Amino acid sequence: MTDDLVATARRLAKASRGKPRQADLKRAISTAYFALFHALARDTADLLVGVGPSRPDKAWAQAYRALGHGFAKNACGQVRALGFPPAVCACADAFVTLQQARHDADYDPRHRVSRADAMAAIALAEQAIRDLRTAPRKYRLAFAIQLHFPKRT
Repeated sequence: MTDDLVATARRLAKASRGKPRQADLKRAISTAYFALFHALARDTADLLVGVGPSRPDKAWAQAYRALGHGFAKNACGQVRALGFPPAVCACADAFVTLQQARHDADYDPRHRVSRADAMAAIALAEQAIRDLRTAPRKYRLAFAIQLHFPKRT
């Protein structure tokens, strides 16, 4: 689904040849964010529950759906201080940036975006997804824990 969302975002950003519609550009930014969100949800569910035919599907779906937008944003804001490698830090930074861009696009009626803004958001999401996919498994697993479980002191 992640790659399809990126393709949809790109299609929205390029929907009109002339002056682009704000609705298309804003939806492109929002869709770019959701591409990254779903990449994280899938990766964390795969790492925490497993993959393949023996995977417990209900548990996998629960782990996938457990990723919360606000909790994930806060968790992403902490990864640099926790010593995660550059690829995970870049993915986390992109998540925070794209979530803010999505909020601006979706909730601020006065906010205007350009085609270049939308294309930049799409490129950022694509790079973050690549960073996530190429990070070593042990760091992705630690990131999954960071994204799903509050730290108790």
